[in-house]
Amino acid sequence: MAGKRRFGRVRKLPSGRFQARYRGPDGIDRPAPHTFATKRDAEQWLILKEAEIKRGDWIDPDAGRVPFEVYAKQWIDDRVLKPRTEGLYRSLLRNHLLTTFGSLNVADIREADVRRWRKERLGVVGQSTVAKAYQLLKSIMNTAVDDELIRRNPCRIKGASVPDTPEREVIPLSKVLEIATKIPPRYRALVLLATFASLRWGELAALRRQHLDLDAGVVRVTAALVELDGGKLLEDTPKSRAGWRTVALPAEIIADLRAHLEEFAEEGANGRVFVGPRGGPLRRSSFRRVWNKVRADVGLPDLHFHDLRHVGNTLAAATGASLKELMTRMGHSSTRVASTEVVYEFPQVKSVAS
Repeated sequence: MAGKRRFGRVRKLPSGRFQARYRGPDGIDRPAPHTFATKRDAEQWLILKEAEIKRGDWIDPDAGRVPFEVYAKQWIDDRVLKPRTEGLYRSLLRNHLLTTFGSLNVADIREADVRRWRKERLGVVGQSTVAKAYQLLKSIMNTAVDDELIRRNPCRIKGASVPDTPEREVIPLSKVLEIATKIPPRYRALVLLATFASLRWGELAALRRQHLDLDAGVVRVTAALVELDGGKLLEDTPKSRAGWRTVALPAEIIADLRAHLEEFAEEGANGRVFVGPRGGPLRRSSFRRVWNKVRADVGLPDLHFHDLRHVGNTLAAATGASLKELMTRMGHSSTRVASTEVVYEFPQVKSVAS
């Protein structure tokens, strides 16, 4: 006569299938998530479940019964994020994740659901946006694993969080100098600093007189101006610790910078170096009209302002700067990111025309 099972129990249902039940570490009697065709299959499931509990790998199957929308919003709320990063996360969540996963419980999101979602999104928006949304979903679900809501992250598509960035167009230095010549004088120094000091837009918009030491030939980066959704401006620290940096300036642009400070910058040590035509803070949205015209005039209608920074990075690399030196100059902590920003080829340049 067979002995009584020491873990769990199996019973035959009126349908002819078999149900397995067990008492979890929390003392609650639980059924298996599905029934079995044979008693042997049900018993085998119980053996595996007992081993799982002994290993300490057991997860409460009810823990993940929280709507993804609730969990994801709380995930963002619980993090200390830069305002622009928080805005990006909330936008990705609202526009790309909640429409598919919002009403599902965290525990009910499967790998197949993620694959189908990604394929659908790729047919609607750009690959870069989908990669960012996928990375956000993956990070949220990683935390769900850490919180013991689920056992395994369903985001397992190799390479899906890395955007397939097309190779950038090679931009000759002569074109950058042409832009600096054709752009309204108020923005000439903006173009020169973006190129030859590798400053980001937000860093330029936040730059103060006291951070620009033309006698020493350096610019200190200590802040960034962020334009949030709705047009609100917020001055914040650089995007990373590596963003705090001092960058050497080529002697050839010092005269242009002095002229700019004399004519266009705010007065006082704390005055902004760059302001709009009406004296307000520099806004990307307002500058876009100027930029669109000048890039079309020089025959580069698809050129991004950020591309000027890449030009400067490559010029620095051409002079023999090491990767560590380039990372410091760019304000990067990641060698991978720094390497991707050096994408141009230039002939040797002896000097930069003013």
